[in-house]
Amino acid sequence: MFRVSGEAPESFFSGAGRAAAPTRRLRVASRRPAGAPPVDVAEAEDFLRLFHAENRDSGSLQYRIDRMRYEVETVGTYRHTEAELAFGARVAWRNSARCIGRLYWKSLKVRDLRDVHTVADIAGHCVQHLRQATNGGKIRPVISIFPPDTPSRPAPRIWNEQLIRYAGYERRDGSVLGDPRYRGFTAAVRSFGWHPPREPGAFDVLPLVVETAEEGAHMFALPRDAISEVPLRHPDLRWFGALGLRWHAVPVISNMRLSIGGVSYPAAPFNGWYMGTEIGARNLADPGRYDLLPVVAERLGLDTSRPDALWKDRALVELTRAVQHSFHEAGVTITDHHTESERFLTHVRREEAAGRKCPADWSWIVPPMSGGQTPVFHRYYDTEPQLPDFFTDEDATRRALHGGPPHFS
Repeated sequence: MFRVSGEAPESFFSGAGRAAAPTRRLRVASRRPAGAPPVDVAEAEDFLRLFHAENRDSGSLQYRIDRMRYEVETVGTYRHTEAELAFGARVAWRNSARCIGRLYWKSLKVRDLRDVHTVADIAGHCVQHLRQATNGGKIRPVISIFPPDTPSRPAPRIWNEQLIRYAGYERRDGSVLGDPRYRGFTAAVRSFGWHPPREPGAFDVLPLVVETAEEGAHMFALPRDAISEVPLRHPDLRWFGALGLRWHAVPVISNMRLSIGGVSYPAAPFNGWYMGTEIGARNLADPGRYDLLPVVAERLGLDTSRPDALWKDRALVELTRAVQHSFHEAGVTITDHHTESERFLTHVRREEAAGRKCPADWSWIVPPMSGGQTPVFHRYYDTEPQLPDFFTDEDATRRALHGGPPHFS
């Protein structure tokens, strides 16, 4: 595994204070990796036709296609205009088959950061993203798009699965304090030189790892004022607060690849806002995550000796109620699975009325709790992928879960 090889300067970003704690440099790439293959001209044409069809005042389509072809023939890629980039990012959200919250796709705030190249500046803009998206609790959908892969220059990579995730410390007996999903990532960044709090806890925010071909991978500790968290309380159960649970306010996915018209943007962190079941019925409840259902059930005095006593179901409801209640009380945007299911079908109807297909993955659209009581359960969906879209790959997943190996090595 990679070891800390030195300490880089403190990083700053334009218009604000320190982006993060002093960065830690991991190993610099030993060779310059090959760039991306040339852009698929047919895919680029399809995107430009879509853009001009939905933006009638965008000038000559043929001129734009000719210009794109010239750029691809000359340098192997082409540069999106700001309008094309914003449209492509929003349509990628519109096409994201696993997302139930797509009704709001037009509201996505697009940050064009294609000319930001250093690890320090990328980390700084990730901090800015968190602050803008948090918005005092009124969560705003935001995407920050860093440089794309090109034949001459590979794009930067953000290792983290989300900008904010919690550490998982493996104990000697094999149990984990914190989030077991990130035990590998936690062990890796500790070996790189990251120091947990003096008294490690179940909700310690992991450092951000940013990698470029020129600088290698660096670690950045996110500043506390960029991390908004909600302590979890229950509206009826007084003992619940004593469990010491909390969760971060903004889910910024940071290891998915944005693909627009044949151009790939591997570093394009984006967020919406949470649905209560994502936290209560998955992050805190899954056996491979915080596995809190047995704890809640015991405190409720439920019979956990038999599955047909439905103790898991009862504990799941109370855990998710606590999440919904706490976010509302804290003034932080959150939605519930019943409301969002209705809104998703509104989105589907709007897409059908516009003559467009709406791809959807049933296993992701149906909520992980009370699925049969939501309208999204009782229908089939188009499954054919549409472009632009967001993608993940095995390489990115390995870095997010295991802290390596680096992309540029």
